[in-house]
Amino acid sequence: MNLRYHPLRFAENLDLSARGGDELHLIRASARGAQVELPAQWISFCLPLSGRLRCEAQDSAWEIEAGHAQVWREGPLRCSARQPCGWLAVAGSHAAWARYLRHQHGEEVGGDAGGADLFPWEGPAGRDLRRLTVRLARRTRDVEIDIEPLLEALCAALVDQQRDLHQRLQRCSGRTLRRRQQTLLRLLRVQHLIRRHPDARLDLARLARSASYSPCHLIRIYRDVFDETPTEYAARLRSDRAWRMVRETRMPVCEITEALGFESQSAFCRAFKHSFGLTATEARRLECAQSQAA
Repeated sequence: MNLRYHPLRFAENLDLSARGGDELHLIRASARGAQVELPAQWISFCLPLSGRLRCEAQDSAWEIEAGHAQVWREGPLRCSARQPCGWLAVAGSHAAWARYLRHQHGEEVGGDAGGADLFPWEGPAGRDLRRLTVRLARRTRDVEIDIEPLLEALCAALVDQQRDLHQRLQRCSGRTLRRRQQTLLRLLRVQHLIRRHPDARLDLARLARSASYSPCHLIRIYRDVFDETPTEYAARLRSDRAWRMVRETRMPVCEITEALGFESQSAFCRAFKHSFGLTATEARRLECAQSQAA
C-alpha cells in the first residue's frame, strides 16, 4: 500500500521532513497540541473537521476553519492545533501524488498533454471532498482494503475544487504546460502573500521578487490571468474585510480604521461609502434590522 497512516494524539509531533520516495502519508489528529512538519516542495491537503487548524510557513501564519480545506505546495509547512481540533491531511512528494493525478486528464495543446496538477488553494470544502477524505482515513487503517480507487477519487475531487485555477492556467504565459504551471504557481505565491498580510501596506517590489518578475511584468501577467492587478486584489480583500468587521462586530470605526491600515478615519469612511454605497453606521443599522426581522 502506497499510503502510510499516522494517528496523532495529544501533543504528539510528526516530522516528515526526512521522508521521501513515492509514498503518500495520511495524518489523522484529534487532540490539542498535535503537530506535523512537512518539507518543502511536498503537496499537502489539509481538512479541519472541527476547530481551527494553524498553519505556519516561512513568511506567514494563518488558520483554516472547519469546513474549509487547503492545498499547499510551497516551502516547509507546520500544521498544528493550539485548541481542540480534529483534522485530516494527506501529504507527499509530487511523484507520490502524480500516480493518482495521472488519471485526471490535463489540457492537451500542440501535443502537450499530461495529467492534472494540484495548485496552492484554500476555500470551502465540497461535500464530496469531505466525505471522500473521511472515508479514506477510515479505510487506511485496514491493510487488506484496496484504497487506490479512493485516492484516485480524492484527487478527482481536489481537481474539481480547483476548476477555476485550471481555467486560469490556460491564460498563463508559456509555450509548454510545464511553463504555464510555473507561471501560475508564481502568481499564486503573490496571492498568498497579499492574503496573509492584510494589515501591511502593499509592497509591489517585494511581491515581484517573490515571483521572480519585475513589478511591471508582474502587474501585466497578473491582470492577464486574474482580470485585476495585485493592488486591486489587495483592495478588494480589504473592502471585504471592512464589510465583515462593520457588519459582524461591534468594533468602533476608529479601531477598524487602524486594523485595516487606513491613514485616517475619514479615508476609511470615504472608501467604505464608495465600495458599498452606504456609510458604516447605515450598514450596521441595516444588519440590526435584518437580524430583528429574522
